Order: sequence, then structure tokens, then C-alpha cells
Amino acid sequence: QVQLVESGGGSVQAGGSLRLSCSASDYTYSFYCMGWFRQAPGKEREGVCGIDSAGRTSCADSVKGRFTVSKENAKITLYLQMNSLKPEDTALYYCASEPYCFLGSRWSVPGHYRYWGQGTQVTVSS
Repeated sequence: QVQLVESGGGSVQAGGSLRLSCSASDYTYSFYCMGWFRQAPGKEREGVCGIDSAGRTSCADSVKGRFTVSKENAKITLYLQMNSLKPEDTALYYCASEPYCFLGSRWSVPGHYRYWGQGTQVTVSS
């Protein structure tokens, strides 16, 4: 069974950086989409960045230019490099994956992904 485990979260000052990682186990799919989502207390889950097996990427306007999504193909590991962090980036960040998928306009829709990690907390102080 596919399992996703996030790591790399923590507390940082505004303007700082963090690098999140998502390790996928028992993942042997040739084509897939993976994405980072975040959810703050009292708010709905929102898409942050997505990437597919072909290397295509997309990020939300709110993080574009600051966040970069990438992956390692050998062991299917997803990364999110977060620079110039702002207090509004504070949230629980989730890794998600959907097999047999190509990144499209619905990449930021949570229902598009069937596998989810348990999340890693990112807290940015002003």
C-alpha cells in the first residue's frame, strides 16, 4: 500500500527558508501527479505546488517565485523549497499523490489525489 510521509517542517522567522520532503513507499507507478497542499486552522485546504512524472510543475499565485517543487525519480521523493516565507504561509503542509496522472488545470483540487500524508507543520513568525 502506498504511504506518504512528510518531513522538514518547523518554525522560522519571516523571510526565512524551509525545505519540505515527502517520501513515497511502495510506489512503482510510471506516470503520476504529486502535490503539496496546506491548511491553516479554520480555512480550507489549498493547493501550493504540483508536479508530475514528466517534470511539469505548477504553483499557486500566492507562492509563485518563492516556492519551488521538485522530485527525485529513483525513490519517488517530493520536495518543496520554500524561500522568503511569510506569516501567511503558516499551515499544516500535506503531500499528496495520484497514480496514472498528468498534471493539468485541476492539479490544485484536493479530490484529484487519492494518497495523502499526515502533514508537517510550518510556522512562520513575524
